[in-house]
Amino acid sequence: MPACLIFNPTAKGDKARRFRSNLDQYAGGFTLKMTTAAGAARRLAVEAVGEGFDCIIAAGGDGTVNETLNGIASTPGGLAQARFGVIPLGTVNVFARELSIPFELKAAWDVLHSGRVRTIDLPWVEHGPREGGTRRYFAQLAGAGLDARSIERVSWKLKKKVGPLAYVWAGLGALLAKQTLIEVVGRNQREAGQLVLIGNGRLYGGDYRLFPAADLTDGLLDVLVFPKVNLGVLALCGPSLLLRGSLPASAVRRFQAREFELSSSGETPFEVDGEWGGKVPARFGLDPLALRVMTPA
Repeated sequence: MPACLIFNPTAKGDKARRFRSNLDQYAGGFTLKMTTAAGAARRLAVEAVGEGFDCIIAAGGDGTVNETLNGIASTPGGLAQARFGVIPLGTVNVFARELSIPFELKAAWDVLHSGRVRTIDLPWVEHGPREGGTRRYFAQLAGAGLDARSIERVSWKLKKKVGPLAYVWAGLGALLAKQTLIEVVGRNQREAGQLVLIGNGRLYGGDYRLFPAADLTDGLLDVLVFPKVNLGVLALCGPSLLLRGSLPASAVRRFQAREFELSSSGETPFEVDGEWGGKVPARFGLDPLALRVMTPA
């Protein structure tokens, strides 16, 4: 059966506009499903699994990728049935960068036509009651504390105008607010800090290699815990991030785990793939080698 393409027509940038104006050229032979509102990509992916498609492609930003992934993964038999493809059209596109998927449209289409499949780990987060709580999947990254508060604060209109800089502006506002203490507990780990970042891959927020030891196929999530988040920590980490795309070792504590839990001394949000996810307490883990994704040779 032909592949199903789920397209976010509101994705920012010239790529999305060119893609939309050349749909016949790019999407010929594909069944097209267009999103109309937040959450629509997940519903369309569930629909595509039910219709029997064996390749489902998300054309948009990280939010569209996450919604489409959740539609596939939350449908019984979806992961076994459907390969997952990505056409990066959004503001940051971290998962596409991690997989080295080209940003040039024709080259991205060539990846899908090549038929090469890589099987990778599929992370998830659960929150709510231990029995009957909500599970949400993510492809690349998650976080609790400052980065999630920044996402809560970011202006959609500003994001459309200035792209990733909108998160920087929102982050500065979140940095000045009171920070809560987050406790991280795994089988053999216990840490506490004001910001927790979680990586399935190496990249965070673009080209920043915050998780240099991460491997999409090792069955482990990489965890960074910042004991404090304040202007002093920003001054320590900022130059290293801007110049080398990495963090100074003294600023964070690192560990790897298959599963762990987050709790907090106060109201603390978390995010997944750059989208607001909920409030801790939350349990994070992954299903090893559960997602088949189309990648370059």
